[in-house]
Amino acid sequence: MADKLYRVGKIVNTHGIKGELRIVAITDFPEERFKPGSTLFMKQNNGLKEFKVESSRKHKNFILVKFEGFDNINDVEQFKNYELFTNSEISTELKDGEFLYNQIIGLKVIDQELGEIGTVSEIMELGPNDVWVVKGRKYKEVLIPYIDDVVKNVDLENQVVNVEIPDGLID
Repeated sequence: MADKLYRVGKIVNTHGIKGELRIVAITDFPEERFKPGSTLFMKQNNGLKEFKVESSRKHKNFILVKFEGFDNINDVEQFKNYELFTNSEISTELKDGEFLYNQIIGLKVIDQELGEIGTVSEIMELGPNDVWVVKGRKYKEVLIPYIDDVVKNVDLENQVVNVEIPDGLID
């Protein structure tokens, strides 16, 4: 079935009564991952379940997805809080300053003054820019906005992100 799975989203709720699901995207290219005809997987107690996307659209900070064969709220209510996966990598030409999520997750985050903050554990799409979730020993969890003022340099070769944490971001 699927060799390697890539997490692409989390189902946070249903939407309306016609079987749509509200999804928080955790992927580089949500418009590709959730386009009609794509195959997505959900890990359930009895293994992996496969779904085909019938339709999708952006709505606020979410993506609304309807799976083929699931036509009302009663069919999809059970899927709340499940994560969605795909088994295909998307290869695309990236511009300077653009990265794939799987290149960023796991990188060490260092602030010149504060030292090591932790490692990037997750990337969330919130509004106009992504937010990198950084977990470490000293600071349990730090949310770092991916903006030029904060993220100064991403060094993939050395697996390090240099940041300048603004006052008030860390207690």
